[in-house]
Amino acid sequence: MFGLGLPEIGIIAIVALLIFGPKKIPELGNVFGKTLRGFKEELKNTNEETNPEEEKINSRDG
Repeated sequence: MFGLGLPEIGIIAIVALLIFGPKKIPELGNVFGKTLRGFKEELKNTNEETNPEEEKINSRDG
């Protein structure tokens, strides 16, 4: 995972706690999760939209 070990992840968590405070961390996690989920859905939709076009191109070539 990006070359991060347990000590590095711990330091990042401590810095995040100091910057945002313990009350904001769950909220930030929710926002990050929703953003990541939306990004994955859009990637999936994009792949589904381009596949029929690729099939048409491939059927013309072959």
